[in-house]
Amino acid sequence: MAKNDLLKKEDWLAVWIGFIIIAIGCLSVLTGWFDFSAMKFSTWVIGEEGVKKAVPLAEQFGQWIFWRKLIVTVLALGILFTIGIKLQGESVKKFVPAFIVLFIIAIFVRFVSAEFTLNRYLEWAFWALLIGLLISNTVGTPEWLKPAIRTEFYIKTGLVIMGFSVLFSNIYKFAGYGLGIAWIVTPIVIIFMWWFGTKVLKIGNKPLVITLASATSVCGTSAAIATGAAAKAKKEDLSLAISISIIFTILMMVFEPMIIRWAGMNQMMGGALIGGTVDSTGAVVLAGNALGPEAEQVASMVKMIQNILIGFIAFFVAVFFALKVDKTGDKNVGAGEIWNRFPKFIIGFFVASLVASFIILPLTDGATVSAINKGVLDQYKNWAFVLAFTSIGLDTNFKTLFKQMQDGKVLWLYIVGQLFNIALTLFAVWFLLSGVVFDIPNLDLFK
Repeated sequence: MAKNDLLKKEDWLAVWIGFIIIAIGCLSVLTGWFDFSAMKFSTWVIGEEGVKKAVPLAEQFGQWIFWRKLIVTVLALGILFTIGIKLQGESVKKFVPAFIVLFIIAIFVRFVSAEFTLNRYLEWAFWALLIGLLISNTVGTPEWLKPAIRTEFYIKTGLVIMGFSVLFSNIYKFAGYGLGIAWIVTPIVIIFMWWFGTKVLKIGNKPLVITLASATSVCGTSAAIATGAAAKAKKEDLSLAISISIIFTILMMVFEPMIIRWAGMNQMMGGALIGGTVDSTGAVVLAGNALGPEAEQVASMVKMIQNILIGFIAFFVAVFFALKVDKTGDKNVGAGEIWNRFPKFIIGFFVASLVASFIILPLTDGATVSAINKGVLDQYKNWAFVLAFTSIGLDTNFKTLFKQMQDGKVLWLYIVGQLFNIALTLFAVWFLLSGVVFDIPNLDLFK
């Protein structure tokens, strides 16, 4: 690893930004010297009368603390992400005004999603995606806004922050189950989709097939980028795989928790199913959260365990394409390739979890760690995610997408592959977590 990578690569910068927010959040709660909590809209209604627990808009906007928290949130995230952009060698002058507008859109998203009726049925992530899609597919996303559309940067940072909320003891307790769900199912799904795409559908674009297979079975965008690079996929192939994954991620993120709840599946099994089948890591967290706190943590742990496969899958794809698919390809594939493909933000996630589990928790107590998470860090994580999902919407154009579908074969590849993934994951979840074959793990969640 080059020395400059630690201060210039997006993965590492997401780790440092996440750590800075965690550190300031811990100091805020432990010392009580200042309030670093981020702004959020309470569930609101129009007028003074109406639903219990809902706060009238006039009351929210009339409080100084609301505006103070908004200023703190904008400044904290704006300054840190701007520094990150500067260190990557990109234009700060272009990023800052674009980020301000993106954040205004994100505020509108959080505002709309906090309305009592809308909040009852759909999470803010849905509204972030919908509003972004409406803009990009009607008036179009303006060029001057695109420097702030940094989907992965925001998601990676949010995931590092979220790591502080995941107890390492839970990861340890759940590791065997997660390995069974993620590490056995994932390679089978990739092999099945490769066979189905190349032999049954006879898609000639093999880098596209393997890229879409990895996006479907692992974690969407990150897996697609890593595998696409290993297979030397073209930019338009990578874009198509990511776009298809995003569209179905939206649908699964919204409807899979509803179906799981309707089926009467418990939080642990439901969270594991979500973690193993929903493509995007951020969407996994949100879909798990819709079921409950246990489902959120289980879904996150399954997905993180699955994410570890990215580097190994990219390595094997590079070897396979070099030796079998691309006869003239570079055969010098070594351990360095795995490290280059491995998403560094996962390291930040686990370090944050270790700090919470073995430093902050022993020195304080569960209530203090809960106060740090629920009082401060959760909202910074949420703001990072809403920026990411709004960016996804703004960066997705349906007209461009449909032109690349190859008579629907690529779409069928994803649909059949994802259905196979869901069926196989559901069996693994039942086998490991139903209590019929193995004992159910007891996870200690902060209340």
